[in-house]
Amino acid sequence: MPVRFAASAGLAGLLFGFDTAVISGATDSLRTAFALSPTGLGLAVSAALWGTLVGATCSGRPGDRWGSRTLLIWIAAAYLLSALASAMAPSFWSFSLARFIGGLAIGGSSVLAPVYISEISPARRRGLLVGLFQFNIVAGILLAYLSNFLIAMQFPEAIAWRWKLAAAALPSLLFLILMFDLPASPRWLASKGLMVQARLAAKRLGMDSGDWPDVTPPSPGARLNWHQHARPILLALAIAAFNQLSGINAILYYINDIFAAAGFSRLSADMQAVAIGLANLGATLFAMAIIDSVGRRPLLLIGAAGTCLALSGVAAIYATGSGAVLLLPLLILFIVSFAVSQGAVIWVYLSEIFPTPVRARGQALGSATHWVLNALISFAFPVIAAWSHAWPFAIFAAATAAQLLVVWFFFPETRGVALEDIDLATGLSRTPHPH
Repeated sequence: MPVRFAASAGLAGLLFGFDTAVISGATDSLRTAFALSPTGLGLAVSAALWGTLVGATCSGRPGDRWGSRTLLIWIAAAYLLSALASAMAPSFWSFSLARFIGGLAIGGSSVLAPVYISEISPARRRGLLVGLFQFNIVAGILLAYLSNFLIAMQFPEAIAWRWKLAAAALPSLLFLILMFDLPASPRWLASKGLMVQARLAAKRLGMDSGDWPDVTPPSPGARLNWHQHARPILLALAIAAFNQLSGINAILYYINDIFAAAGFSRLSADMQAVAIGLANLGATLFAMAIIDSVGRRPLLLIGAAGTCLALSGVAAIYATGSGAVLLLPLLILFIVSFAVSQGAVIWVYLSEIFPTPVRARGQALGSATHWVLNALISFAFPVIAAWSHAWPFAIFAAATAAQLLVVWFFFPETRGVALEDIDLATGLSRTPHPH
């Protein structure tokens, strides 16, 4: 079984999540260390996100050409470099460059790790195994919040932020070591006509003959294009856009500031961020357990309703200036609703809906959309919140209400269908896959 290899590739998600959340414990110190305005802080936080956009946009074609496993080795090295350089940065610009490099790694891993795991997974367990990537994302988020809390108690605020960012170096090094043990994806090798190598890789992965098409012909010159792939392209754009329009990453990045705006102390905000991280982890484990039985579409519908309710409540707290005691429960409701829906489904869904010869490029399209909106929203959040704390949450609530309608009317179910049959089972491609 490919569980061990899926878990190794899924560690890319741990670093993805850690880098996503660790910055929340450094925002206040960055303001002081580099004398940043709200706009400057938005630039500092979003520097990694612009790197992520480049990494997500540019990793699809190399992934289809050289394979996900090869690119993941370089991604692991970039994670390690970014962690060390961010911690030692002497200026705003050097800090931003180091975070940009980390962003390249996050963007690349958001494309290539789910693709690799999806291609080595049996259809009946694909949701669970690709879900390991998302599990590691939320585990990384929790680890970052916990690490921030523990480091804040041990070091003066002036240097604590550097140790918070440096903490990612150890898991980065572990990820780099593990990547050298991964075999290439048999599906990718088969798509290149390397059938002998593909069968050897499948044997090492413990894949049964029914888990991958060992007669797949090569597809030279395959291209992702609107004529053949219009529906999966639209679905990829939609699920990625709604993921970020929920406000998930902006909330994770600025969680300490959100609590501070409601009157909580800095240390209390760190502690409540840990509570949110624990809720995120628990909800993700639950979603992984049911995604292959309940399906992708029902989870998206349930989660959209829950996030809309929670975000509306947070907006009401800030609009009225009362009910701060409900802020933590509402944010936990939000994170749980997101984790069992968009959080668990997005990387699985994106890795399923495109044919193998263009899968990495299709994943890159969805991932790039995700990161463009991530960068824009994370840059805009502190600017809009400085004018009105309620407005960002009201906008996010409206977006999740729209998501509920779009998923209900347009999203097909992909649960339990072999990758080679998804285009036929759901009408996601006009070109049948040869068997």
